[in-house]
Amino acid sequence: MAASQAVASQVAVEKTHSYLNAKNLWIMIAGFTFFNLFVRWYEEVYGWSAGLDAFAPEFKTYWMTWLYIETALYIPLFAFIGGYLWKTRTRDMDALTSSEVLTNHFHHLVWLVAYGIAIYWGASFYTEQDGTWHQTVIRDTDFTPSHIIEFYMSYPIYILTGWGAFMYARTRIPCFAKGVSLPYLIVIVGPFMILPNVGLNEWGHTFWWMEELFVAPLHYGFVFFGWMALGLCGLLCQIFEDIGKLVGPTLKEPSY
Repeated sequence: MAASQAVASQVAVEKTHSYLNAKNLWIMIAGFTFFNLFVRWYEEVYGWSAGLDAFAPEFKTYWMTWLYIETALYIPLFAFIGGYLWKTRTRDMDALTSSEVLTNHFHHLVWLVAYGIAIYWGASFYTEQDGTWHQTVIRDTDFTPSHIIEFYMSYPIYILTGWGAFMYARTRIPCFAKGVSLPYLIVIVGPFMILPNVGLNEWGHTFWWMEELFVAPLHYGFVFFGWMALGLCGLLCQIFEDIGKLVGPTLKEPSY
């Protein structure tokens, strides 16, 4: 009798267990949103008042200081994220229960949502804004207010987020720990290559006087590597296939 009650209690616990940590999801969404709203406010205030002349003292104060701080943080953050996730990794994947793997899958999906949000702000919002800025203000330096935010803040943020998602999957989910996922490589490496492409972009704008049009051949690299984020479709197929194996054939066939 006691044994059956214990089993029933365990089943009840499993039924009420939430695999998704909604609190972490909403904290992440709120964090990205408020941070980027603050950055947009900063651009609006100091872009026009201190960002039009790269040789003015106020440009160094309000924009070059920002550039120095953000670039100094990326390598330490990259090392910390990778090192922490590796140090706290699951040592024995075979010892994980199906419930634990499912929980890790949902934690991983939160990472991917964060990556998607970071890519939106970097490769969409700030990138579109950059085209508008340079069609309005004549560039006098590679380090414009728009570039300092777009290239050297928003791009590294989504690269760091993607790196964290990749390392989380590799260190906590058995199906990703067994080998390197090709869709995952496309999703992470493709958008990452947008950052090296910045060098070509700046070289081109330095030697060629050209209008800031997105259809210009100089910008094709941004489009090509940005589209690689569509590899997320293949990655999600791998994730849901593994989740299906863990859940099993519990759904009933519909009757019509």
